[in-house]
Amino acid sequence: MMTVFGLGNPGAKYKGTRHNAGFETVERIAAQKDIRFRKRCFRLYRKAVFEDLVLIEPLTYMNSSGNIAPECVKEGDTVIVVVDQMDLPPGKIRIRKGGSSAGHNGLKSMIANIGSDFIRVYIGTGRPDEGVKVIDHVLTRFSDEDRKKVDEAEEKAAEAILRLYGGEKLESVEQWANS
Repeated sequence: MMTVFGLGNPGAKYKGTRHNAGFETVERIAAQKDIRFRKRCFRLYRKAVFEDLVLIEPLTYMNSSGNIAPECVKEGDTVIVVVDQMDLPPGKIRIRKGGSSAGHNGLKSMIANIGSDFIRVYIGTGRPDEGVKVIDHVLTRFSDEDRKKVDEAEEKAAEAILRLYGGEKLESVEQWANS
């Protein structure tokens, strides 16, 4: 089983913001596999399933994303977490397994709840301009130019995840994606 968490913030207010690159990426996978996200009563996440690929969108807001993870992950699952990364320029992606949160609160929450032994797929969103607070930056939408780059990065990230799901080795997918 492969469980893929796309991190972001729920609601129309946050749709299209930098912090929602994780949501957007898993939504691209769902569209490719022609599956729909569903929310069951009293669950704090939306879920889409294709065979043994499970896509999860936590509805707990970014900083508490990991709170629902223990309920969604079973022993032996391959876990992938897709997040925005402002240390990468818009349009770049990076894939790696393990490591720290690098200051990302969504990853901090995931690590606190399920440990750090999972694959991270980072979607570059760029650093804030001089004088702009990080919180304000991650909750803004992209310029048209950057939006195009991020759309391409999310497509590439979705393809990378589907390659992993198809059985391609992590090292091979990392090399392809990180180039």
